[in-house]
Amino acid sequence: MGYIFGILIRLSAPMNELTSIEFSELPSASGGITALYRDYIGDFQKVRQYFATDFRSFQELGLSATRRVNGHMRRDVLSTVLREQNRTFDSRDRTFRNIDLLAEESTFAVVTGQQVGVGGGPLYTVYKTITAVRLAAKLTELHPGKNFVPVFWLEGEDHDLKEMSSVGIMNTENEPVKVTYLPKGKDPEKNAFPVGEIPIDENFESFLEEIGRTLPPSEFKKPMLESLRSAYAPGKTFNQGFASWMNNLFPEAGLVFISSNDRRIKQLVSGIFRKEIEEFPAVSQLIIRRSAELENGYHAQIKTKAMNLFLYHKGGRYFIEPREHDFSLRGTRRYLTRDELISIAENTPELLSPNVALRPICQDTILPTAAYVAGPSEVAYFAQLEPVYRYFNLKMPVIFPRMSATLVEERILRTIEKYELTVREMFAPRARVQKKVLDLVSEVNIGEMFSEVGQRIHDNLNELKFGLQYIDQTLLGALETTRSKTEANLSHLKEKTIEAQGRKHDAAFRQLQKASSTIFPNNNFQEREFSALQFINKYGPEFVDRISGGLELEDYTHQLIKL
Repeated sequence: MGYIFGILIRLSAPMNELTSIEFSELPSASGGITALYRDYIGDFQKVRQYFATDFRSFQELGLSATRRVNGHMRRDVLSTVLREQNRTFDSRDRTFRNIDLLAEESTFAVVTGQQVGVGGGPLYTVYKTITAVRLAAKLTELHPGKNFVPVFWLEGEDHDLKEMSSVGIMNTENEPVKVTYLPKGKDPEKNAFPVGEIPIDENFESFLEEIGRTLPPSEFKKPMLESLRSAYAPGKTFNQGFASWMNNLFPEAGLVFISSNDRRIKQLVSGIFRKEIEEFPAVSQLIIRRSAELENGYHAQIKTKAMNLFLYHKGGRYFIEPREHDFSLRGTRRYLTRDELISIAENTPELLSPNVALRPICQDTILPTAAYVAGPSEVAYFAQLEPVYRYFNLKMPVIFPRMSATLVEERILRTIEKYELTVREMFAPRARVQKKVLDLVSEVNIGEMFSEVGQRIHDNLNELKFGLQYIDQTLLGALETTRSKTEANLSHLKEKTIEAQGRKHDAAFRQLQKASSTIFPNNNFQEREFSALQFINKYGPEFVDRISGGLELEDYTHQLIKL
């Protein structure tokens, strides 16, 4: 699967030349599109105080990189670990050249990250990665003498297996469904082990078979499943499977993957762990104060805890909860003193794991981060973390919004245009769209039509009645029989007409349902509901190449891409 930014048509619907949708026009209930994110994209000055740099200023972005990187950063340790890790991820030569560059003071990282969902997770993971690769290339071009490389932070320390073990695809009935991989056949909600370290087992084959049965037939299905089978070979971990699969999708991108669950990496941030233990709840109080500021006009994304660390214990990852005189591990009977926790931070920091509040701090202590490519929810929580960066004497990197898109297939576009709709309307409430289609396909109001005809027949028969009375009153009985039969026949014809119109409506609604399930499945954004597998099965291994050329790095809207 090559990574060449090919040409793809940006969607241009005849009705309004629509190529993108402003985030202000999209439903806010889905995809983390908060009021803060809308202002971040559309009116940055409103939220300027919560961030380090305006993401639109590529010149300032490159300059700020040299100012924010820590002088004490251990690039030697970092490059050693990265070489070892990426050898297990089936990384290509360009990745190792980028690792060599990271050992130099003139090289900076454009970082993105995501939970290690099976099969690459939701489609927006692909968009995040494309954004990071494109941004790194643009900054390198704009700043001679400096290098910027794309780095993918594997969020494999999380223990939420349920969120990471499913893929969203369309079945043969054009319905969005989830297919779930269950390591050891166990309930994913009961997992306490870091997902990234869970080994792939024989149950993955059943998962692949289920995907094969669910997806529609295609010439690309078999090679895609073989590629997945190779990436997630038995004995590999979730981290390794995820990174290997992403390297299949982006073989020439030079992506550098990093897993923080390594003793040498954790030693680089042991000071952060110790500071959190010694001075808690200082970080949480900073976040709470910033959240109070934000909640005057925005929604706080992070709900902080008194302590922002987990501890590995007996194979599980458990939240550290302060008590009156010591600490406990939530859900266990393990208790530790403050001194014991400090000793762990200093001597065995690999046993500690940061939560969402401390993870960016650790990430930007370990890496020479120039920019972080973030989704809408992440942008919102970085607004809460700016004082935490200052607390740890770090400068926040530029938070660059990932590209966001909906892929519109040609057959779906034809359906939308057939019913005189726009792609934008497909994000509206279903009932509103159905009413518009119903009005369109119901050219004739059956009720009104038959009511008018019935009234005319009634009037004409009444006129006939007066004549018959004058000629022969015995004919009135035959008249009423005729009236009754005529009304019955008219009623029967009306029922048949309604059934015929219903069939026409049903066909329209089925087509509309198919289009809606593709554009806005489960009332959520396509990029959050579907895996890339859905489209690779249909368009082949060059799918990533195909969409890359249609995405614009500096288009800060929800882009519409025609396939």
